[in-house]
Amino acid sequence: MTIRVALYARYSTDLQNAASIEDQIRLCRERALREGWQIVGTYEDAGLSGSNMILRPGLQRLLRDGRDRRFDLVLSEALDRISRNQADIATIYQNLSFAGVTILTLADGQVNEMHIGLKGTMNALFLKDLAAKTHRGLRGRVEKGKSGGGNAFGYTVLRHMGENGEIRRGDREINAEEAAIVQRIFTAYAEGMSPGRIADQLNREGIPGPRAGKWDKSTIHGNPKRGTGILNNEIYIGRLVWNRQQFVKDPQTGKRQPRLNPEASWIITEVPELRLIDQTVWEDVKARQQGRKIEQTDKEAWERRKPRFLLTGLVKCGCCGGGFSTIAKDRFGCSNSRNKGTSVCSNRTGISRQELEGRILIALSDRLMDPDLVKVFAEEYIAERNRLAARHTDDRAVKEKELQKVIKEQDALVNALLSGLPPDRIKAKMEQLEIRQKQLERDVAATPARAATVRIHPKMADTYHDRIRGLITGLSDPDRESEAREAIRGLIDRIVATPVATSGKRSQLELTLHGDLAGILVMSLDLDLMSGHQKASQLREVDESVEFLVAGAGFEPATFRL
Repeated sequence: MTIRVALYARYSTDLQNAASIEDQIRLCRERALREGWQIVGTYEDAGLSGSNMILRPGLQRLLRDGRDRRFDLVLSEALDRISRNQADIATIYQNLSFAGVTILTLADGQVNEMHIGLKGTMNALFLKDLAAKTHRGLRGRVEKGKSGGGNAFGYTVLRHMGENGEIRRGDREINAEEAAIVQRIFTAYAEGMSPGRIADQLNREGIPGPRAGKWDKSTIHGNPKRGTGILNNEIYIGRLVWNRQQFVKDPQTGKRQPRLNPEASWIITEVPELRLIDQTVWEDVKARQQGRKIEQTDKEAWERRKPRFLLTGLVKCGCCGGGFSTIAKDRFGCSNSRNKGTSVCSNRTGISRQELEGRILIALSDRLMDPDLVKVFAEEYIAERNRLAARHTDDRAVKEKELQKVIKEQDALVNALLSGLPPDRIKAKMEQLEIRQKQLERDVAATPARAATVRIHPKMADTYHDRIRGLITGLSDPDRESEAREAIRGLIDRIVATPVATSGKRSQLELTLHGDLAGILVMSLDLDLMSGHQKASQLREVDESVEFLVAGAGFEPATFRL
């Protein structure tokens, strides 16, 4: 039987270049051709670190196809191309082994548990040693006044030939055009203009931000404690501060999280030739920041004490798609419009929390799950599920019958071989039958013996209304508030707030509620009367039914305007 092989290659920006991918694939392809293996696909991750498996799309696609049994063998140049992280390589090996897929590398041969332990440890130590050497090298550059990685708005990083003929990196020079914007921001803030208004003006004038995008107020005011943001970067007064914070990778998400270092470990270098801001202006900015910090003490204390709002994070702007956040103590508005200005989003219409929550709760309790509509829906749903169940049963029966026929034909070929028929005459036919047998076995396993059916009936509307009204009542009960809030949020996918013109001078928000169909169905089922096994079965059937309703039968989740 021909072995199906998948090729995997990766290069990281710190050590290699794009040509490395082609080299790795070429070497692996040559090995596969020599062995007579069938190459069924290539998987690549270009410019991505081997210390993280979550953020590598090529590897994730390889694992998904491996679970689907699309190949028998993964071939790579070396184990560190697949991963340098000891825990990740163990996870990859376990997942592929469970699917019956072997890992083979040109450098080490077939990978087994010994490789995972020894090579995984060596690769992990390599990464740790590389990080320490990189940090040491960057520190040396910073102490010489050079860039330690990245760049600040207002400067250009130079790359030029030194007197000794070597390429010099990390030198900076002032970018006159960007420097003028930095000086304008400092002056405007010192004179009393808010970061949000400064960002709005820059966006209106079409001035690109530090990353060529739109300006945001957080880009300007940043975090004074961490030294982030235009107003807190000391390079603008000729002081290069490095190692203020470090980044630690979250093992669950694979993303880096900032951690503030002790001030004693900061590396500070004077670079007076890079100063953009006069010391007096800098001190005026710091004084205003400190004054605002004192003025906002009461507000920040309230922010820490405030309860979590019922609809926080669920409301989206109908104009720009951004989120709605608190723009006052008890009022919601578009975050993009407030932070980036009306040139990014023109939606300046706000809504009080009481009005927002009131309109949504009324919709959930009165307008959703109308008994007459539920009755019609239940009849159509059950009829369609019965039709699909019959079709699935027929399909399964046909495949099972063909599978039995294939097995009988294989038995007949084996008997013919035992009776003396030359093997060459039956080899090709036997291979075809084996391939067809595996395909039929997968199809039969993927086809349920019967289509799962959630117990949808007209009485579901009554159950839903009793439960939702009980939850709304629970919002005012301190002992039940948290549970009721989470249950209600589970019924909502999102709320889109769009400004509409009215007869008066001011517009108002039209709310479009997009219900979470799975949450609504669970709320409508009487799960309290079921055993643990029955409840788990029903929840699985809910997931299947939602997929059927939306993709199969064309039903849409509950969506209506308020």
